[in-house]
Formats: sequence, structure tokens, C-alpha cells
Amino acid sequence: MSFSLNEVEATAKRAARGAGYDWGLAEEASKATRWLCAQGLDGAAVLAGLLEGGFAANLPAHVPQNLSGSWQADALLCPLATGAALSDCAMRLQQAPQAMGPIAQPAFILPFAALAARRLGACVTIEGEGFQAVTDGSVLQVEGTLPDTAASLTIRAEGSLPASAPLATRAEPEEAGWAVLNRFAHKTYAPATEESRLLGAGAGLSDND
Repeated sequence: MSFSLNEVEATAKRAARGAGYDWGLAEEASKATRWLCAQGLDGAAVLAGLLEGGFAANLPAHVPQNLSGSWQADALLCPLATGAALSDCAMRLQQAPQAMGPIAQPAFILPFAALAARRLGACVTIEGEGFQAVTDGSVLQVEGTLPDTAASLTIRAEGSLPASAPLATRAEPEEAGWAVLNRFAHKTYAPATEESRLLGAGAGLSDND
């Protein structure tokens, strides 16, 4: 399957909203998914994994309880809410690294780290067990394998990147993840009513034959 990045962004936004996130975080989810796809990663699969976790049903349990020290929550951190906080606190990375975890779908922290990198005008490095990622806001380099869950992450305002490579202009998500997004997106559609069915039928109750 191949989709334009605009299609991915629109579907991701509807899916996040259908999963219960408010419009603000749904917008963040859509832009983050698009950014990952532009970097050649399957952002749709990452979002699908997050939405199936059901974090939106009790989001307060999945957001950092205190923004000083290591960021933790009562349960797994939601990367959308945590990523938004990281972007807001970008300037802190100039003084010290930021630790957080455990966190679900750590790949979703990467787009927010990219926002932080753009604000700082410097590379940002994200490290977790088995992987390291570096971004300058536009380019991403990942070494290792991004897990579904990370016990801890450390984000630093440092790193370097090789010469930039062209970004992807289309996404090729795996079928299973894309189906999950469409399932959640479908929840945002208004159910059909008798009136809408009649209007959709064209002739309604009249018979002109």
C-alpha cells in the first residue's frame, strides 16, 4: 500500500480522535505520524500500537507526574502527552539531559525531539536500551531497533549527523497497522440516520419512473 503523506496525516488525526484523544493531541499524533513516515519509518504502525494500548481512556495515569527530575507516571508514559511536554521544555536540554520512562512506543518521542532540536538549533540524541536516534529537526538517523516499550529514555542536546538524505514523499504502511487506524477513524463518523439514508439514496421516497 502506498499513500500520500497528506492521507496519512488525515487518517492518523481521525484515528487518534476516534481512540479518545482530544483534538489537540490528535493533531500532535497526526503530525508525528507524518514526520516518522517522511523519515522512512512506519509511523502508522507506531500509532496503531499506541491506540490499541487504550491510553486515552485514562490519560492522567500516563502523563509525567512531575516535570523535575526523571519523568514518570502511575503507568506507562503516553508518548504523545510526554512528547508535547518535551517540546515545551526543550530549553531545559541545554542545562541537563532529560530522563523518562517506562514509556510506550518510544518512536513517537522522536518527532517531538525533532521539534526540540529545531528550537535549540542543535542536534538532539535519544537513547534507550538497544537503540540510539539523532535528529537535527529535519533529518533522523536511527541505530538499533525501536521497541514497543522502553524501560527508560535519555534525551540530550548533542550529537551529529551525516549529510542529509532526501525525505520520503509517500508512506507505505503495513496493512495491519493501517487497518487499525481506519478502525479507530471509523468511530469519528456520524452514524447513518433514516433521513441521511434517504438523502443519500437520491430520489428519497419519490418515484419518478
